[in-house]
Amino acid sequence: MKRWILCVVTMLLQYSIVAQSRPNMLWVVIEDTSPEYIGCYGNEVVNTPHIDSLASIGVRFRNAYSTGTVCSPSRSAIITGVKTYKTGTGDHRSSAPLPDQIRGFPAWLRESGYYTSNNSKTDYNTSSANRLIRESWNESSNAAGWWNRAPGQPFFSVFNFGASHQSRTMTNPYDLYQKQVLDQLPDHLKVADDDFEMPPYYKDSPEMRKQMARVYNGVSLADYEIGMVLDRLKADGLTDSTIVFFYADHGEGMPGIKTNGSGQGYRVPFVISVPEMYGHLSPWGAGTVTDQMVSFVDLAPTLLSLAEVTIPDYLDGRAFMGVDTSSEPTYLFVSNDRAEGSPSLDRAVIDGSWIYIRSFMPYSHPMRWIHYIMYGEISQQMYRDFNTGQLDDAQAQMLQPRPYEALFNLREDPYEQFNLVSQHPERVIRMRSALLAHMVDERDVHLVPEMDLKKLSDHISPYELRKSDTINWSLLVEVAALSGLQDNDAVQQQLAYLSHQNPWVRYWAAIGLKAQKNLSWKQIKQIRDYRTDTCLPVQVYLEGILHDHGDESAVQYFIEALSSEDQERVKLSLHLLQYSRHKEDLLSEVKDLFEKASSRRGWSAIKQGADVLIYRITGEPLHMETFW
Repeated sequence: MKRWILCVVTMLLQYSIVAQSRPNMLWVVIEDTSPEYIGCYGNEVVNTPHIDSLASIGVRFRNAYSTGTVCSPSRSAIITGVKTYKTGTGDHRSSAPLPDQIRGFPAWLRESGYYTSNNSKTDYNTSSANRLIRESWNESSNAAGWWNRAPGQPFFSVFNFGASHQSRTMTNPYDLYQKQVLDQLPDHLKVADDDFEMPPYYKDSPEMRKQMARVYNGVSLADYEIGMVLDRLKADGLTDSTIVFFYADHGEGMPGIKTNGSGQGYRVPFVISVPEMYGHLSPWGAGTVTDQMVSFVDLAPTLLSLAEVTIPDYLDGRAFMGVDTSSEPTYLFVSNDRAEGSPSLDRAVIDGSWIYIRSFMPYSHPMRWIHYIMYGEISQQMYRDFNTGQLDDAQAQMLQPRPYEALFNLREDPYEQFNLVSQHPERVIRMRSALLAHMVDERDVHLVPEMDLKKLSDHISPYELRKSDTINWSLLVEVAALSGLQDNDAVQQQLAYLSHQNPWVRYWAAIGLKAQKNLSWKQIKQIRDYRTDTCLPVQVYLEGILHDHGDESAVQYFIEALSSEDQERVKLSLHLLQYSRHKEDLLSEVKDLFEKASSRRGWSAIKQGADVLIYRITGEPLHMETFW
């Protein structure tokens, strides 16, 4: 008994000593919010006094970026410290496994003596999530917090606030938003429909203002809830010993931003408040603003550096605070991939406030035809306004095919209204070259079709697959980079690649041909020769192209595809029909699919995808009740 008491006393003394030299660390994380909707970033209408207060005594980052534009890939990169195009977790709601060597970074804090708690979102986007949670957290629940640690034990605590999430700001029905947000927000913090300026890419109408006000009130409520956590920190006497990080998990959760590879989707508000006790660990003084570039893969090494824990070599980021810092990189690289049933592959390279964006599937548009977007009243209003010709050119761009490459200065043009590709050719060449070289060097695993990546994941993790020398990553990038080029030379190369022995090369050739705006009948005839490709994604894309050009056999192909029991084939077929010129040809079959999927477990994504397609063909109301 005496020995046990001695061990406990010794442990508590160790925690006390460590606490004196190592900081407590607190994350307060909101969802789906761009800097333009935070007070300390210049918005004078939103009510964010607690976030603004942290900035007034801390450091505010003007060039902080999420690694993705939707929540689960973003959280995958945060918890692992590894880019999603290396782990294969870039597709929203994926089940890609991680090798055992990749851990949740809080595991190293925990093993070094920290009490780690998560309240309470995980959403790590991998089949290895349970292992990450188990290794990372002493507690992960709605009741988790620093208050459950041993006396004197240093802590790392995370709190996530969902009031600003896209579900509240646009997707949930308005009456549910009232219950979840307005009824919870004190009257003096509420923002009215006519209090703010509309972003230029949304029509300034009463209907749209009613929806945009949801963003302001969601962010205001999130700040109000952050205040409760900070009040408890103060009441527990821990403010002077705790470094507080505030950030959003990615940019604004509104049409054309979330799930879209835009600068506003990547750029996030990011503030760190460091108490005087630990001022030596920060290169910035109180109340400062920095242009230093940081991204979410920098969080893991930075927290390990602050805690004086050895940083694993495989982490992609760098520590920008603490005892083991690294210099700022020349560029940041970020990515956006599939969301819901909508494939995508967008990559961007960032140089301060400059962002070069490359869309490898430019036949789609920024808003994207996915149910989670279209179920929002604001999206339906935009679609009605677009169809009735009520949108100006800037607003209509949300529902038109995007440029395959874009260059923006986010400091001068935060809403990305002016594509500067033609004005800065040397910068474009430099940043484009850096991006494509990075994709080759890092072996961007999402160049592999998702269907194949899933099958291969039964035997090898995507992270390990990248190491295979049998895959010609340089060629895959070369063929993918043809997508969007609108010239005959690009078409001829894409047609030639349809006969390549590697199915993934053929896949990118087919996507590039889908993005071509003007194919001749001779070229269409050549595509018909390859329509029986043994690689299913290639086959579906080629049939989609033929369907665009009135091929009757393609209609029959999609009739059969929509009745298939292969969910992946059905999902991809629905996606191609969303962007088809003749989608109305399949209305009866899509309606049958909706009914079939409605009665089947595990077919909800197909049901909702069919629902959106029916809505777009007929204008019939969406079946939103099936979503809720």
